[in-house]
Amino acid sequence: MAVNLLHANDQQGQYPDSWYAATRVALAPFPRATGEIRADVCVVGAGYTGLSSALHLAQKGLKVVVLEAHRVGFGASGRNGGQVGSGQRQDQDWLEKVAGRENARRLWDMAQDAKALVRDLAAGMEAVHYRPGIAHACWHQSEVDHAKHYAEKLARDYDYHEVEPLDREGLRALVGSEAFKGGDIDRGAGHIHALNFVIGLAKLAMAAGVQIFEESEVTRLIYGDKPVAETAGARVTCDHMVLAVNGYVGSLEKTIAARVMPINNFVVATEPLGARAKEILATPIAVHDTKFVVNYWRLSEDDRLIFGGAESYGYRFPDVAKVVRKPLLEIYPQLAETRIDYAWGGTLAITVNRMPCFARPAKNVLSASGYSGHGVALATLAGKMIAEAVSAEASGQTGGKTRGGFDLLADLPHRRFPGGQALRWPLLVSAMTWFSLRDRLGW
Repeated sequence: MAVNLLHANDQQGQYPDSWYAATRVALAPFPRATGEIRADVCVVGAGYTGLSSALHLAQKGLKVVVLEAHRVGFGASGRNGGQVGSGQRQDQDWLEKVAGRENARRLWDMAQDAKALVRDLAAGMEAVHYRPGIAHACWHQSEVDHAKHYAEKLARDYDYHEVEPLDREGLRALVGSEAFKGGDIDRGAGHIHALNFVIGLAKLAMAAGVQIFEESEVTRLIYGDKPVAETAGARVTCDHMVLAVNGYVGSLEKTIAARVMPINNFVVATEPLGARAKEILATPIAVHDTKFVVNYWRLSEDDRLIFGGAESYGYRFPDVAKVVRKPLLEIYPQLAETRIDYAWGGTLAITVNRMPCFARPAKNVLSASGYSGHGVALATLAGKMIAEAVSAEASGQTGGKTRGGFDLLADLPHRRFPGGQALRWPLLVSAMTWFSLRDRLGW
């Protein structure tokens, strides 16, 4: 990849000008890494995956160092829609076909644990504001019918009774839009202040003894019995390494980069809506729709509409307010005169099969990334599963490999993106353009 996404759209060591950054809780900057550093575990990346890994590893008594290229929560963890969704990125029908019913059940239970972990952690954090409820808004009647059947399946086969199917009027009463044919509401899911949650993870990790270094971009990895991470000013030698870089992997780890594709997504926050807020969302739930390029939204604690979606096919961010305003007004034309106060972009990562990419790219090195827009809960749980895997390996309990939750996800098939380094981005652009055209035409 010719463009380093760590520096393509953002200022060094600064959060983007987002509503999240404007309302974040205080966290003093961490120092840069310098000199020779020794650790039991070196974690590269200070988002949900990296900081959850660090926290849970430190709780197991290991000496942990975290290296972050910018600030804690700088990447997708501090910019996303904050939705703590149920299940995996693929539904249970798909998982049953690919992994079998037994493993599909394990993956469902894992996702339930992920939501519970976020709720438990958020309960002790400042200004994270966990709120329950995510609605699924369907553009076509066939999607409404499928949502109803899927809710029945979850209740019947997975003992999950939190999803209520909604007809057109039922959904409209919740979301205040005439655009949809119906959908459902999952009251077992929820949403949070994305950046304050990752800052809360950093504070918990620091209290557990983790050393966090910011503005310490890793430029080279050296694999071996004792992996090494090098920055411009430091060299960290460790017994185990965790790669938690998601869409920013670039050329740092090419076997992961071949299976994880960075894409950009965009979010706006309107001016405070005041009394109009209840006309947009009758209760403070979050929503996502059935477009291929998903639209997602919720109300902030100060009654702004935080709305994400739209697409851009290039590494540079476009005029974010302009590209997001179009899908926003398609759903809420009554907000045509509403001011947009914040507009920001972010880089996430997708995989070919849209399931997260868990892997061991080298001896004593674990990686988790590619959450494909479903990472708030799963990335947080990924850190806990990584800690369990590293702890088992460090203690010699498994002869070098555990068959816990990490490996259940690592065993899922992950194809490389076609086209190699030269062609995979143009091929993805072509595919995304086709599917977004289908969205616009209503196919």
